[in-house]
Amino acid sequence: MKLLIVNPNTSSAMTEGIGRAAQAVAAPGTRIVATQPSFGPLSIEGHFDETIAAAGVAEQVRLHAGPDVVDAPSGIVIACFGDPGLDAAREAATAPVLGIAEAAFHAASFLATGFSVVTTMTRTCVIAEHLVQKYGFEHRCRGVHGTDIPVLALEDGGAGCVDAIEAAAREALARDRSGAIVLGCAGMAALCATLSARLGVPVIDGVAAAVKFAEALAALGLQTGKQGDYARPLPKVYTGWAAPLGW
Repeated sequence: MKLLIVNPNTSSAMTEGIGRAAQAVAAPGTRIVATQPSFGPLSIEGHFDETIAAAGVAEQVRLHAGPDVVDAPSGIVIACFGDPGLDAAREAATAPVLGIAEAAFHAASFLATGFSVVTTMTRTCVIAEHLVQKYGFEHRCRGVHGTDIPVLALEDGGAGCVDAIEAAAREALARDRSGAIVLGCAGMAALCATLSARLGVPVIDGVAAAVKFAEALAALGLQTGKQGDYARPLPKVYTGWAAPLGW
């Protein structure tokens, strides 16, 4: 089985780290291919960044999982907590496409009656809150908390940030009366086990959750439905830098 992991930002160090985290939890025989857009922001820390990054996700899914691709992946993971470009990716691909926020919310709901999200920049909390509402987890997510840790500070796996993330998680657990913590950035993936041991509650990394869910869906022989709004994009000419991405 082959899984495509798309890091929507353009940090090669973070792409490599996310790829390692994905491979670490993948089943024997699952091959992880980690990629990133050819353009876009080095980190995603706001609405503008996310909009550009979504186009980058569409680019990579079109290139790696379009109808003319040989050896297309069995599943695709969008490894950014804003799930940028998720619906576009589901249009472009036949394989199941999972965003790490949606996957993490589902995983947390299996483990606790309520969970809190601990993320990077406080300004991005509203993006996570919008996803909570979109995915229908308003009654399970009890709070979204920023640490104001820049995304690129997590490029090395976030070891230097673990104390700050732990402190924010402890405050969230107490304030929200939550039973689990969702890590709100793909760059925090390497810290999951450490934080779970320190906090004594389930700590969910969306990269790991999405990989396992993607494997399960692929093993069940399930694909993205192509009747309705997730049908392939309509054939048309794209212009400018997007010309190669036309259908």
